[in-house]
Amino acid sequence: MSATPRSGGGLAAVRYAWRKARDAGGILRLTQRLRSHNACKTCAMGMGGQLGGMRNEHGSFPEVCKKSIQAQAADMQAPIDERFFATHTLADLQRMSARDLEALGRIGFPLLWRGGTHFHRVAWTEALTIAAEALQATAPTRSVFYTSGRSSNEAAFLLQCFARLFGTNNINNCSYYCHQASGVALQQAIGTGTATVTLDDLEHCDLVVVIGANPASNHPRLITQLINVRRRGGKVIVINPFKEVGLVRFRVPSDWRSMLVGSEVSDLYLQPHIGSDIALLKLLLKGILDGGHEDRDYLAAHAEGWDAVERDVRSASRESLLAACGVSVDDVDTAIRLLAASRRSIFCWAMGITQHAHGVDNVLALTNLALSRAMVGRPGTGLLPIRGHSNVQGVGSMGFSPTLKAEFAQQLHRLYGIDLPSSPGLHTLASVEAADRGDVDTAILLGGNLFAATPDRRWAAQALQKIGTTVYIATKLNEGHIHGRGRTCLILPCLARDEERECTTQESMFNYVRLSEGAAPAASEEMRSEVEIVAALAGMVLPPGPLDFAVLRDHAAIRAAIARVVPGYAAVGEIDRTKGEFQIAGRTLHGPNFNTPSGRARAFVTPVPEMALAPDEFRLMTLRSEGQFNTVVYEEEDLYRGNERRDVVMMNEADALARGFHRNQRVVVENQTGRMEALVRFAPLPPGNVAMYYPEANLLIPRRIDPASGTPVFKSTSARIVPMVTSESR
Repeated sequence: MSATPRSGGGLAAVRYAWRKARDAGGILRLTQRLRSHNACKTCAMGMGGQLGGMRNEHGSFPEVCKKSIQAQAADMQAPIDERFFATHTLADLQRMSARDLEALGRIGFPLLWRGGTHFHRVAWTEALTIAAEALQATAPTRSVFYTSGRSSNEAAFLLQCFARLFGTNNINNCSYYCHQASGVALQQAIGTGTATVTLDDLEHCDLVVVIGANPASNHPRLITQLINVRRRGGKVIVINPFKEVGLVRFRVPSDWRSMLVGSEVSDLYLQPHIGSDIALLKLLLKGILDGGHEDRDYLAAHAEGWDAVERDVRSASRESLLAACGVSVDDVDTAIRLLAASRRSIFCWAMGITQHAHGVDNVLALTNLALSRAMVGRPGTGLLPIRGHSNVQGVGSMGFSPTLKAEFAQQLHRLYGIDLPSSPGLHTLASVEAADRGDVDTAILLGGNLFAATPDRRWAAQALQKIGTTVYIATKLNEGHIHGRGRTCLILPCLARDEERECTTQESMFNYVRLSEGAAPAASEEMRSEVEIVAALAGMVLPPGPLDFAVLRDHAAIRAAIARVVPGYAAVGEIDRTKGEFQIAGRTLHGPNFNTPSGRARAFVTPVPEMALAPDEFRLMTLRSEGQFNTVVYEEEDLYRGNERRDVVMMNEADALARGFHRNQRVVVENQTGRMEALVRFAPLPPGNVAMYYPEANLLIPRRIDPASGTPVFKSTSARIVPMVTSESR
């Protein structure tokens, strides 16, 4: 077993970077790719673009992290040799782990599986013909179009136009599995579904609350910002059931002071029970109200619904809220003092808040706390959902969702005569449920790994395998291609972002649009642009109409259409000429002017959910390792948690010993959804709480969703842990 480090980053990160550079052909070659004028391929912090790689929106250099190095090195792998598919059967591929498939290399030519024992190579003409004929034989309502945040704005806009002209609103993306709850809640509360702050605000606040997120592993460059907050005298509160070493102390390799002595990341670390965030947030708000720290003038002028929220919070018992969240009185009181003393607070969160049956209410409760202190709608304050995929927010801006905002839909009709199909679209999990019913004949999947991202892993495989034809557009093999294949499965190789032959654009979580120049040598001559693939397929399937897909193979022509249609994107039409990256208008809130019917923010009462547990059950959450990004597993090792493998259940040491479990004991974790064998590992979790790795532990995640957002409960379910019975123990 690996030893758990005392801090994140440091020499271990440097050694890892050198090793990945060697794998990618040398440090010079890897650095050249990282420094190219292309947006980062991992999280949505926004590194890269026209300012050059390894720079943020302000031009700060060097801005690079382990995630970006992992993604870039993976894309620089050589193509998988055709002989591999001749000598390895489907059964062989099914036995490979996510990491094994990722490490095989790039997909260098189209692949086809139509039953039988092997995938085999096909020509582009044949592949596109098979895909087009499948769509032509499919009723629009029996089709599904899906994308992830790895896609460009141009490809996402084009594909959603294709889908709507084809006649379906079954258009969804990976955000329904991650931050959809954020968008729904923020639209309700403040009239915008994205961050209300810019990078500049983060550089001028005096308090950051990070709740339900682990940026040390998933968004490492955000750690630099947190360290800088503390250096200028600000404070950082972390709220997370798991005490992550990288959120306590971090050594930033690009900062000599931090690298030499290490940097404290958090001033206060609260560890509530899994799923108890509303109880804790109401407890903090109760402390603000009881101490008279709320901003009465702001609330009276700029918030509605506050009286109901205040009555609800004041009537709640402090003792019951403390019992529900499990946080100590002293820690709660310290957090209240820090919140009350702050003049410029920013509240950040990720999927530890959204992936619950009450994810929307979680975000609303956090927004209530921010509103109480007038921390929305002023410079240096605001709300920041920490996005994962580098363009998942842009994909949403491009209309890649079952519904479109009225202004967007009206522009599509006015300019191109496109009317939205009348049938309502399916969200992401509903699409997989439709596949399980046998109601999906063709699915077009642009990037991502829908299978691995879906709860109830065995069921997800069965459901996706009922689809008539799955058409995957991808750079590398993943579990979805193998376990989530339809009865006919096509895998079409596309260029990575920095290999594109024309510029593309992406949108950061700060609502900042980046221009990626592409132009790096492709790993294979047979790889095609995402846009080229989508345009070719649309041209074969759709009759001549309002959009000329032959013209729209040109990225600049797509951007001209985006500029006319997408709210806030007018500047993208001139970006080829001006090279001017830009902030999207109407989203950042530096004044209390909210895009709601009343022009005021709205506060909502958020009931404390109950989690009924049997005496032998634990609260269970899934999480990512330091060696992965979303569903992509680069390394089996999780350096920061001291795990060298992924089939582990991490639990409180006292809990384990009380049940007679020892470290490395093999156990079975089970619930009504499934069962999974695992090794016991001790971890800094509150009693009664356990954690396992996503996506493998999706075997245990039920198909239960937040009804308001459609987001599954990856962060909050329950399970029993029992000793594994072996033949020797019988």
